[in-house]
Order: sequence, then structure tokens, then C-alpha cells
Amino acid sequence: MKRGNFIRELTKQGCYLKRHGSKHDIYINPVNGQQTPIPRHPEIKESLCRLIKKQLGL
Repeated sequence: MKRGNFIRELTKQGCYLKRHGSKHDIYINPVNGQQTPIPRHPEIKESLCRLIKKQLGL
């Protein structure tokens, strides 16, 4: 999945960017306070997208 599309999906579900890291961005779900890093690669594997959503509680 394209990174931009994945980020749009997360923001539509209420998550937002907490901070920029060196190779990852940290996104947080304000509903439950869970946060997770998202890599800055142009393509993110579907399995990693599912894992990130699970970590954010979506």
C-alpha cells in the first residue's frame, strides 16, 4: 500500500502525527493513547499495515 494512502486512512480514523523521528514517524490514537512508529518508505506491506492498525487499536 502506498504510504500516503495509509496515512490518509489513519487520519480519517482519528489518529494524528505526534512527532517525526529519523526514519519513522510516530502516530498516536487519541481515543486510547496508543502510539506506534510508521516507516517512511514509499510502499508499506499489507501485513505491516494490519499490524500498525492493531497496535493503534483500530
